Amino acid sequence: MFRLCCAALACSVALLWAGAAAPADHASWHVGEGTRVFHPPVARHWRGAQTQALVTNIWYPADLTLPEVAHDIGAPGHPFFHGHPAVVGAPLSSARAKYPLLVLSHGTGGSADSLDWLASALAAEGYIVAGTNHPGNNALEPMTRDGFMLWWERATDASEVLDGVLADPVLGPHVDRDRIGAVGFSLGGYTVLELAGARTNLPAFERFCTSPEADAICHPPEAARIHEDPQAPALTLATLSPETKASRARAGESYRDPRIKAVFAIAPALGEAFDSTSFADVSIPVSLLAGEADVTAPVDTNIHRIAGLMPKAKVTMLPGASHYTFLDTCLPDVVEHLATICKDNPGVDRDAVHAQTAQRAIDFFAATLPASGA
Repeated sequence: MFRLCCAALACSVALLWAGAAAPADHASWHVGEGTRVFHPPVARHWRGAQTQALVTNIWYPADLTLPEVAHDIGAPGHPFFHGHPAVVGAPLSSARAKYPLLVLSHGTGGSADSLDWLASALAAEGYIVAGTNHPGNNALEPMTRDGFMLWWERATDASEVLDGVLADPVLGPHVDRDRIGAVGFSLGGYTVLELAGARTNLPAFERFCTSPEADAICHPPEAARIHEDPQAPALTLATLSPETKASRARAGESYRDPRIKAVFAIAPALGEAFDSTSFADVSIPVSLLAGEADVTAPVDTNIHRIAGLMPKAKVTMLPGASHYTFLDTCLPDVVEHLATICKDNPGVDRDAVHAQTAQRAIDFFAATLPASGA
């Protein structure tokens, strides 16, 4: 399913990735890491999540004099991803008075840490990166029905994380409030498009998924992880909770956050949830990037559809890369166990894809969130 048969394409992919530049090779900073737990002051529906807070990973520039320590990512005693070396708990570098801030959004059933490769590369180039684990839809706790279904609510998570970082007594004073952006993967790519001003057409997506044209985006493998109460009634519109019904009624509203000045969406999902009017209010720079071999968020109904509705967006397609190529690189002993997310197409070097993608993001944000006087 994730394999290409064309040897010539595999060869061209290998040559392309071999020439990719690794941004960490010339990093100006080491990577500091920390966490924050934000409790929004306004009562909210947590989508049935066990953790009723925004548990947020922070990556940030740390001084080069502080030694980074290698670490892996996963459950204690059972890591499955390579992590970028970091200085946990390091002070924010004093080399600059202020730094740009990027809000990071992970994919469905994932975690902020699953994009450590990207967040670390950005932090090493002088960005503060804040990625929350979206309530009810993350790898660290049971995934809930509402967490899986109410995608538009994720934008509120990102905006509340932004509120939290700006109010943080340590980080807030050092954020350049004129240089704030967002970056996301998969469902997180959809989320950052919402933050840019995109509006969701939920009925259109539901019609697509009940039509003969329905594709893999309608049946993501992560759906199997939804924690269901065995006593709960069958899922129908009539059995939805009042909170769920209220959220569905808000699906088409604008979740634009005017503080965000540019967004970078990797393998964006839910292209069929957008229509010809969805991007009318998007006025900030948008960059879209995906793998040409993506069969999880098929390119025709996702990135290409979005690009067709947003002709000013910058689009980059990477040959050979699949959807899960954009997750952290798996440790060797878990590749076979987690083949769906760990194995890439022949000739594709995941680390090199990450390096090229990170460089695209760095270049994009350097151009769209320039320093004063740049």
